[in-house]
Amino acid sequence: MAKLVILTQGMTGRAHELNVDRTTIGRVEDNTFQITDASVSSHHCEVLLRGGEVLIRDLNSTNGTFINNAQITESVLKPGQTLRLGQIELKLEGEGLAPAAAAPAAAPTPAPAAPPKKPAEATLVIPRGVSLSELESGGRKPGLDSSSKVFSKKRNKSGLYFWIGAGVGIVVIIVLILFALKMAGNGSH
Repeated sequence: MAKLVILTQGMTGRAHELNVDRTTIGRVEDNTFQITDASVSSHHCEVLLRGGEVLIRDLNSTNGTFINNAQITESVLKPGQTLRLGQIELKLEGEGLAPAAAAPAAAPTPAPAAPPKKPAEATLVIPRGVSLSELESGGRKPGLDSSSKVFSKKRNKSGLYFWIGAGVGIVVIIVLILFALKMAGNGSH
């Protein structure tokens, strides 16, 4: 029975027997062979048993599928060859399969070339904010009269009303204390 054995450290020796015609490999649970590694796509590739051959088909994975370091979209995997999914390396082992040295190696199907990047349609101009000369001039823009300021201090009117109210309250309290003292002085005579 053919099986895929993980070679990557930390998962070394973990294996999956290829006992069905189609085995999916990926990071998520709904795959037949789940490999929980960030470099493996959620649905990375599929393994198809075709008679005595093991066919590997990439499922548009992010980090690619490789046989003996050659990127493939679909290719036959022979015993002893290394299958790499992202950063995870596996080896095909099994009985009844032709070894890689005995059988002529199938030429890997090259991965499709990435589409060329589109040039930017237009350059986005980002406003630069305040220049050093504007800061040095105290916020006055050239050409404007010197009394106008670009950066004016915002007045806090509620704070002003608080202090006026506090002052009036203190004056009222002082007047009441003086009145009480005067009444107390007049009442004792």
